Amino acid sequence: MLTLFYAPRTCALASHIALEEAGADYQLNRLDFSRMQQQSAEYLALNPKGRVPALATERGVLTETPAILAFVAQTHPKAKLAPLDDAFAFAGLQAFNSYLCSTVHVAHAHKMRGSRWADDEAAFESMRRKVPQSVGACFDLIENGMLKGPWVMGEAYTIADPYLFTIAQWLEGDGVDTGRLPRVMDHRKRMMDRPAVAKAVAQETAA
Repeated sequence: MLTLFYAPRTCALASHIALEEAGADYQLNRLDFSRMQQQSAEYLALNPKGRVPALATERGVLTETPAILAFVAQTHPKAKLAPLDDAFAFAGLQAFNSYLCSTVHVAHAHKMRGSRWADDEAAFESMRRKVPQSVGACFDLIENGMLKGPWVMGEAYTIADPYLFTIAQWLEGDGVDTGRLPRVMDHRKRMMDRPAVAKAVAQETAA
């Protein structure tokens, strides 16, 4: 059985949804960030990065959302969550997820994780002020070209969809005008209509 280590309101939701969509045999292990459980000796022994998500498998622990999502798709091929028989299409899917991980999420993190990049409060405030612009620019690019529609990669639902859905949950909190993102917002709404998404969101909300 797989074990997903997660915390509510984090990017771990994407992996949670993917596991549910895949029909995987998995269990959840919730970390309480308010009690700094992600920095506990027990968790750091499992994942020295001290972050979520982490997925414990029979072969070891995987971290980083794009890697976990690809693993879920590749180990549950019947769910058809990725174009596994098309190397170029799969690379395109990975490129989208990598953009969310390395650029969009990092831009969002400047709102409350400024200490990763600077040491003074003035710099932190400057980063916070920039977030609506930087995250907004990322989503403008997604809205106007990267989101092929009706799903991220076009007609087929893939592991890119729960990842986009998860990060799009943060738009209002980042001060981004969602009125300029009708396609992203439509995607977010349609995602919530999927039973696997609704179940994962409810589980994390109730935890």
